[in-house]
Amino acid sequence: MYKVKKQKSQLEFIALMASLMAIVSLAMDALLPALGVIGEYIGITGVNNTQMLITMMFLGLGIGQLISGPMSDSFGRKPVIYGGFGLFLIASVISTTASSIEIMIIGRLLQGIGLSTPRTISMAIVRDSYSGNIMARIMSFVTVIFILVPAIAPAYGKMLLDNYGWKAIFYNQMIIAVIVAIWFAFRQRETHKIENRATFNGKMFVDGAKIFFGSKQALMYTIVLGFISGAFLTFLSTAQNILGIQYGLEEEFPYLFAVVAITVGVSTLMNGIFVIKIGMRRLVTIASVMFTLVSLSYVVLFYGKSNPSIYVLMGFFMVQFLSIGFLFGNLTALAMEPLGKIAGIGAAINGFIASVIAVPIAGYIGSFLIDSALPMFIGFFTAGLAATILLTYINRTSANKGIVNQKVSVVTVGK
Repeated sequence: MYKVKKQKSQLEFIALMASLMAIVSLAMDALLPALGVIGEYIGITGVNNTQMLITMMFLGLGIGQLISGPMSDSFGRKPVIYGGFGLFLIASVISTTASSIEIMIIGRLLQGIGLSTPRTISMAIVRDSYSGNIMARIMSFVTVIFILVPAIAPAYGKMLLDNYGWKAIFYNQMIIAVIVAIWFAFRQRETHKIENRATFNGKMFVDGAKIFFGSKQALMYTIVLGFISGAFLTFLSTAQNILGIQYGLEEEFPYLFAVVAITVGVSTLMNGIFVIKIGMRRLVTIASVMFTLVSLSYVVLFYGKSNPSIYVLMGFFMVQFLSIGFLFGNLTALAMEPLGKIAGIGAAINGFIASVIAVPIAGYIGSFLIDSALPMFIGFFTAGLAATILLTYINRTSANKGIVNQKVSVVTVGK
């Protein structure tokens, strides 16, 4: 009876943490089919400029983590998440009433800052509750639900767009955010004990930053995560341009996007199984090499040529993003592993650095995506190569110190 109750509790914990993270994915991906309509409404000129509605929210996620992470280490996880949801609701109202690109960008930036709290602190809650490969496994199952949201979000967003207009997308997100917040309030206990909380001041952040930057493992895996996130954000912000405009498949776009998202989700689910047998370090190295080689293959085959058929392009996307599922959860877990005592600040700095690296990468690569998908794969190859080189360096350094695999240790159950 106790074992069954414990399993149900863990399943609900995974579902709740995934829901906290999935709000972010929904807020980004459900808007993708409406970018053109919103651009016309607020007077955005140029296809690439609409990408800012995605990248600015991502930047807000990075900035907000620097605030929400330390605050959660001082005041507890739950109160800060409530504040983040409140800011998200206010920002959503700003976005729906925006009459210019400047106001819309402010709204999207604030949405990102608000959603940084459930996204970041959910990782801290997982770290409060688990460690080692078990933490990586839990993170993988959380991430698979988080990543599978894009499989339905664009189609769901298009349905709302076609039937009720683009503002309905924002209204719907607000309703879902309220539901998740209520669920979290009643079903998740506070995981950051009062005796472990630090006083909220500048010294707390400085001390936490010293611990973070003093950990080569945390810093290096965060940088690798930044390169991979940059590649993923490039696809996220330009997929509508490539599939909808370059290929003229605007109506089919949500379903094509879903195929790629499901591919990532499947590999993330597989990661939850393989990580115990193979280990996080080996998995991320294999996946990074795979990501880089697939990108290089596309560049070699189609350099100087027009876009291949949609079937060939989708084939490359599917193989490419199969590797992504083995990277996100493991890289985050590896970066967070030595930061148990500063999980809130650690998750904040981890997310901020990854975002600061990812946003310029996505913006730069996206500026070249006018009439060909080739620049995307060149960017993928560059980011993947940088990540692989760093991982090789980390592995050699770890091997010299006799560190081969992460030890498994369970702290507590999340509920």
